[in-house]
Amino acid sequence: MAFTLEKVVPWGRSFEEYVSMFNLTPDDLCKKILGCGDGPASFNSQMNKADRSIISIDPIYQFSTEEIEGRISETYKEILKQLEKSQEDYIWTTIKSPYELGQIRMAAIGEFLADFTLGKKDGRYLNAELPVLPFKDKQFDLALCSHLLFLYTDQFSLEFHREAISEIVRVAKEIRIFPLVTLAGNKSPYIEEIEDYFRKQGHEISIESVSYEFQRGGNEMMKIKCCI
Repeated sequence: MAFTLEKVVPWGRSFEEYVSMFNLTPDDLCKKILGCGDGPASFNSQMNKADRSIISIDPIYQFSTEEIEGRISETYKEILKQLEKSQEDYIWTTIKSPYELGQIRMAAIGEFLADFTLGKKDGRYLNAELPVLPFKDKQFDLALCSHLLFLYTDQFSLEFHREAISEIVRVAKEIRIFPLVTLAGNKSPYIEEIEDYFRKQGHEISIESVSYEFQRGGNEMMKIKCCI
């Protein structure tokens, strides 16, 4: 089935959130980075402004700036409405309210939209999606996958997770995946099986706490260091 914008709820995260979600150090930010499923996040734009190496992939990038912006306008109020109904599922400390969250998200999305046309021309935003990536083996030092794998456990099978992570392992020397909970806030049942699968292939797997926690219980990432 073809990917359509009507299926997508664009919801961009900020550069600061990426740093916290993935425990990114100044040295990490100097690496050649791949963002998997970045959507309308501002991480790519901020990295580019700092003259860092970044490529983001997402099927949403097949659409124009105007089409993405239109979809955001359609879904923004509904997203905030749903957040207000389920506030108990989130931790309102750093972000104080659904309204403040909306402001943060729209600021990130606005920066993405302003950068998108130039970024596509520069090859920083590519229309691609897991489990097939258009890159050479070990082309990247670090790959980041935010709010896709494990979060959508009910939507994507265990086999899809294996294939997707295997492809990221092929193109990057290290992978970080966040969060490890599902949309319902439960730890993904795939975690242990994925750990076992990739550890048996000779890779180093760890589950690490991060400083970021907005979805309740969502304060861990999986790190895979490719050892072969």
